[in-house]
Amino acid sequence: MKFFAIASVAVSALFTVALNAPASAQQWPTRQVRLIVPYPAGGNVDSAARVIADRLQAKLGQPFIVENKAGAGGLIAGEAFAKMPPDGYALFVGANGPVLFAPEIAKRDAYNWKRDFVPISSITMTPLVLEVHPSVPAKDLKEFIALAKQKPGELNYASSGTGTPYHMAGELFKAMSGTDIVHVPHKASGEARNAVIGGHVQMMFDAITTMATNAQAGQVRALGTTGTKRSELTPDVPTIAEAGVPGYEATIWLGIMAPAGTPKEIVDKLNGEINKVIALPDVKEAWAKQGAEPLVMTPAEFDKYLRADIDKWAKVIHTAGIRVQ
Repeated sequence: MKFFAIASVAVSALFTVALNAPASAQQWPTRQVRLIVPYPAGGNVDSAARVIADRLQAKLGQPFIVENKAGAGGLIAGEAFAKMPPDGYALFVGANGPVLFAPEIAKRDAYNWKRDFVPISSITMTPLVLEVHPSVPAKDLKEFIALAKQKPGELNYASSGTGTPYHMAGELFKAMSGTDIVHVPHKASGEARNAVIGGHVQMMFDAITTMATNAQAGQVRALGTTGTKRSELTPDVPTIAEAGVPGYEATIWLGIMAPAGTPKEIVDKLNGEINKVIALPDVKEAWAKQGAEPLVMTPAEFDKYLRADIDKWAKVIHTAGIRVQ
């Protein structure tokens, strides 16, 4: 009789656990949710995170708080996030840099997105633009590539720092165009932009929204954008792929991730709600003014996208020998 009593209690306990696990996921969230942003407040990633947080808070009835944890190209936030519990109450608003570039370049195994994160939803995709100083005697991309090949190691390109998307876009361009252009890192994109405008550096991959004003003033010349299609902000500027480097693509994506082990019910629920937010007309319009396009994916599609992206950029990093201390 004791055996059956113990067995009955054990089965009852297991049944209770089985019921409570999905129930807790279905009831999520029941308290505050943190969105960890690996950059300072005020930038595009921070702005996108706050749009998502505000809309999710209104929809799901719990506070969604943005926490900025900047430093080391996103490594500080990534390392901290990898140790957080997989309960859906801490989310990571990631981009190419902190998710893909920084761990690969730093060669630190404190976190690896394939092991430590689970993709929830992509948010936006933003192309860049290749711009040159007006003194450069090249009116289009093919002429610029020809010029660079005539003068290997004599032309320079600016970036906002080693391992940033601007830098990586430049290294991918060099590899795919067969050119030798010297990288000149700066402390910030504004500083790099001023170096190009001043003629101290010949070219730069820059944000389209910022570049547009400089191009209109004749301070720079746009030769190509880095997306798979022309930007609505610069419809007269061809993509680099169509202008002379077939297959070239280097965009900045934003997406939301959770710690590995987060219940699928929470991941799927978040994906559905986030996709609703980024499909809203006013949200799309606001991001369009920043040169960003909504990027809607399922968790599985986002995972596949990231795996292809890291394979591409890992080759670039290894070929260029990019390292940071």
